[in-house]
Amino acid sequence: MMDSQTAQLIEKDRNHVWHHLSQHSVLKQQDPMIMVKGEGSHVWDAKGNRYFDASSGGVWCVNVGYGRTEIANAVRDQIEKLNFFASTAGTEPGAEFAEKLLEKMPGMSRVYYASSGSEANEKAFKIVRQISQQKYGGQKNKILYRERDYHGTTMGALSATGQEERRLHYGPFLSGFVEFPHCCEYRSQFGEVKDYGILAAKELEKVILREGPDTVGAVTFEPITAGGGVITPPEGYWPAIAEICNKYNVLIHIDEVVCGMGRTGKWFGYQHYGIKPDIVTLAKGIASSYAAISCVVTTEDIFDEFLADSRDRDAYFRDVSTYAGCTAGPAAALANLAILEREDLINNSAIMGEYLLEKFHDLKSKHDIIGDVRGQGLLLGIELVSDREAKTPVAETETIKVAGLCMKKGLIIGRTNRSFKLFNNTLCFCPMLTLTHKEADFIVEILDQVFTELADC
Repeated sequence: MMDSQTAQLIEKDRNHVWHHLSQHSVLKQQDPMIMVKGEGSHVWDAKGNRYFDASSGGVWCVNVGYGRTEIANAVRDQIEKLNFFASTAGTEPGAEFAEKLLEKMPGMSRVYYASSGSEANEKAFKIVRQISQQKYGGQKNKILYRERDYHGTTMGALSATGQEERRLHYGPFLSGFVEFPHCCEYRSQFGEVKDYGILAAKELEKVILREGPDTVGAVTFEPITAGGGVITPPEGYWPAIAEICNKYNVLIHIDEVVCGMGRTGKWFGYQHYGIKPDIVTLAKGIASSYAAISCVVTTEDIFDEFLADSRDRDAYFRDVSTYAGCTAGPAAALANLAILEREDLINNSAIMGEYLLEKFHDLKSKHDIIGDVRGQGLLLGIELVSDREAKTPVAETETIKVAGLCMKKGLIIGRTNRSFKLFNNTLCFCPMLTLTHKEADFIVEILDQVFTELADC
């Protein structure tokens, strides 16, 4: 039975808080979940229930885990000294973090601060559009985006998101954003082929040629499609993409909001594939969400496009983000980066990712509901099917049921959620980069129990 203080807290939330991605009519019959404590890889709700969090905060961002006093103290010390000054000027933690971040990103040289992943992507799109105006007389303004990739919820970012249910009800969208096909080999558009990666990349070239190379300014990608089903790029895909973009003078914008800062077993997802991006956007794991911060990182060539005679009133990047001036973000990011380095968490992500992926393959050999397992580092997915031979996706209600049963057993996992008409059938795993073998085994044990229970129904 709940104590009165907990009951009052729940009622305050039910009566006054509008939750993200939630149908509130459900909360007339059941209590909203309220998280009150986090420690390591575990969280506790207001009713005292303890969960192992294999979703890193629900949206894949608490990379170094909960309760990191070192980060909290760094934020406190900094905001007591100076909490904010507009980003028209610099700050000490902003300069320090930019230098340390760029050490991890050879070929990149400038950091532009913002507050969220969606906002960072908006800035990237504005950079492309301004270059179009200044350099190409308004031509090369189109931005291509990949089917199944996700780039955010603001109108520009949503215009570049390849998930039809995410976009439902919010059109009309911004002009000049054009979709090209996905690269999910398990869902091949070409049947069983040996050169799927090359064929998938050529789909981008077809769209560039259809639109006109002189109209296309940039292509935006997730290095590994995250919320769209944890889709790792097939062999040959990225070299072909790079060749196409170079051929048609198209900028490469890599959205590392999920994949960045060690999630995939390297500092950044694109570093697995030899890509040389022009623009990289970051958020989530930059500070493990101990403070709000995002970054647009560019090459010096991109930065130089905005250098002009000081008397030219229009040639600089005329953009501003109020909360980019908050010093808590880069202060937290500096402490977070120190933990990633000291505890060798990038390497741990790679090692434990391979271990967990192998265990997921073992589950696949045991449970027919598993159609495919895939991922890189500690960004992993299990695609569920009702018919393995036909690759028929299970209904979204089935993935909801699996996630719900896991939660009842003390495990929080993610899933594709109201993203597609057909393919909301992938379970998503994004545990803290501190994951241990014991914790990985717990994830597998709970999944095994849940899949067994479903098969017995």
